[in-house]
Amino acid sequence: MLQEQRATAVVNRVKRAQGQLAGVLRMIEEGRDVDAVLHQVKAVSAAIDRVGFALVAQEWSKHVDDDSVGTDELARLEKLVLGLS
Repeated sequence: MLQEQRATAVVNRVKRAQGQLAGVLRMIEEGRDVDAVLHQVKAVSAAIDRVGFALVAQEWSKHVDDDSVGTDELARLEKLVLGLS
C-alpha cells in the first residue's frame, strides 16, 4: 500500500512538471519576456529534480528491512532525501 502511494506521488509530480513545461512552451509561443520564461524553466527544472529524488527515495525504501527501520524513521529519512533538491 505504501509503495502504491509513493508511486502515485511520483506520477503526480511528473504530471505537475508536465503542466509547467506546457506553460513554458505557451509562454515562448506568445513571445513572453525572457526573464519570466526563464523563471518558469527554473521551476520546471526543480520539479524534475524532485521527481528524480522521489524515485530514488521510493526505490531505496523498497530495500529497507521493515523490522530494522520503523515507518516514522523511514518517512523522516525520505523527507531528508527529498529535501536535497
